[in-house]
Amino acid sequence: MRYEGNIYRPFSEANSYLLQCTIGCSHNQCTFCGMYKGEKYRVRDIAEILEDIRMAKDYYGDVEKVFLCDGDAIAIDTDTLLVILERLYATFPSLRHVGSYVGPQSTLSKTPAQLRALRTAGLTKAYIGVETGDDELLRKVGKGVGYDEMLRAGRLLVETDINLSVMVLLGLAGPGEASVRHALATAKICNEIQPRYLAALTVTPVPGTVLYRQVQNGEFKLLDPFETLTEMKQIFENITMDNLKFVGSHASNYLPITGTLQKDKQKMIAMVDKVLNVRDERLLRPDYQRGL
Repeated sequence: MRYEGNIYRPFSEANSYLLQCTIGCSHNQCTFCGMYKGEKYRVRDIAEILEDIRMAKDYYGDVEKVFLCDGDAIAIDTDTLLVILERLYATFPSLRHVGSYVGPQSTLSKTPAQLRALRTAGLTKAYIGVETGDDELLRKVGKGVGYDEMLRAGRLLVETDINLSVMVLLGLAGPGEASVRHALATAKICNEIQPRYLAALTVTPVPGTVLYRQVQNGEFKLLDPFETLTEMKQIFENITMDNLKFVGSHASNYLPITGTLQKDKQKMIAMVDKVLNVRDERLLRPDYQRGL
């Protein structure tokens, strides 16, 4: 297998074969993200991708899960993606899952028929960085879309039966009323998209990003751990959809919480309240264990 640049994947894809289909991210304008800042986006040659699949077969023998890297593989031409999916399932008899990061703009560039074709061909899961439901904040952090477009992209994926995981960023708005707006709007857009999974990460300034410079210059104030937990609690309280798997175990988070909303809602809120009531940092994940 051949890889170029840094390779990233969702933490739930830890056991997946990572197939690099693109270099970098087709959007690459988000102020908080440093994942692909040094990469010029391009789609790898299809012959190289198919050769990598052959090499993976020689190395692994068989696999059950594949993740398509880099940041936004769904931006690839649909016919090319179908060729990749066909070869993957023909090569690995046990394959049951193929996932990909997806951007809202690249998702909206696909027709419902194209997305259904990809699902039929075996694209089973998509991870979309919604980050927030606050329309103004979406534009401020460079997502390239507002609330309506983000909602439409999410619903397109859900309606074509692709298992959707929505990722949101705690602390993205900073403190005060902005934090409250962020939390409430994030719960609202999740209720409307209706994903199967909601994964929360905590804003972590990455050197070389716009957000990092804003923090260094005093233009952006990070939330303290307890403000971050308050934001998480507000999201829990305002999620009304049922059977939403919440995943808060990412290493960036101060308090790892997972559960199913609405079934575990009160237990999850109680876990946050326990920490907020005493405000003892010893109950939090220590900084040396936190990261991206």
